[in-house]
Amino acid sequence: LNQTPTLQELAGIVNRTDAISQLSSNSSTVTVLSMPKLPRLTNSTLHLQRERQFRLRASLPIILGAGVDMGSNDELFWFEVPEGIGVGKTLYYARHEQYQQQLNRAVLPVDPTWVMDALGLVRIDPNTVVDGPIVRQDGKLEVRSTLSMPDGVYQKVCFIDAGGGYVTDQLLYAPSGKLIAQSQATQHKYYEQVQCPLPHQVDLTLTPAVGEPLSMRIEVGNYAVNQLLSGDPNLFAMPQSASKAVDLTTLSLPAGPVVPSGPADYSASVPSAYPLRGTLR
Repeated sequence: LNQTPTLQELAGIVNRTDAISQLSSNSSTVTVLSMPKLPRLTNSTLHLQRERQFRLRASLPIILGAGVDMGSNDELFWFEVPEGIGVGKTLYYARHEQYQQQLNRAVLPVDPTWVMDALGLVRIDPNTVVDGPIVRQDGKLEVRSTLSMPDGVYQKVCFIDAGGGYVTDQLLYAPSGKLIAQSQATQHKYYEQVQCPLPHQVDLTLTPAVGEPLSMRIEVGNYAVNQLLSGDPNLFAMPQSASKAVDLTTLSLPAGPVVPSGPADYSASVPSAYPLRGTLR
């Protein structure tokens, strides 16, 4: 893209990834950046299948049970974490529809399907775009979209590499204007069979309503595209071995003050209430 494209042109380029229905890797690593004392989880597998099927399992091969299990299927999502060596594991889960009804009070701002988008499958729906594409000072293109949820209107900002035609950054803002999730994808490689690039390093940061942000890095050695490197018939089934299970919809935070839920006015040429990662031109 050598000049500012139309919205339809940009969407057509970015949405090339619609040709990808499955991604799989047995050569990935996970680093929890917000927990620097935790070693890299090098024994990791990653599998996803549109629209909501996702599984990321990462562990330390020398310490049994020391790792995480994050996943999603059509009905619910979960993440399982160890409570300590030999202590057992706790499984946190929620049904998608129930969780979306209380996002303004949820302990996590997004579910694991956000990770699927960050891994290169984000798409642009021109019908939801409220501004853009515009050219940023760093040469990337930017579009802003809205997402209507039960608690109000969320806004998502995407930065697109103009040369490669792929999304590099996503920023998700709550109706209050707070940045609640962001991702940055780098080290893209081109996959000729689907004629689009995919990132091999993704940094994610989730900011809950209370507590410290959770940041993690996913590094992928190689992808299998449109196939799953697993023969497990329960690949996208929630695990049942945890000693403790907690429904996240029962852990919602106390409701705060009412915040206007309408989208903020936005223009590329004037200051925005939402902080951006650069100066627009």
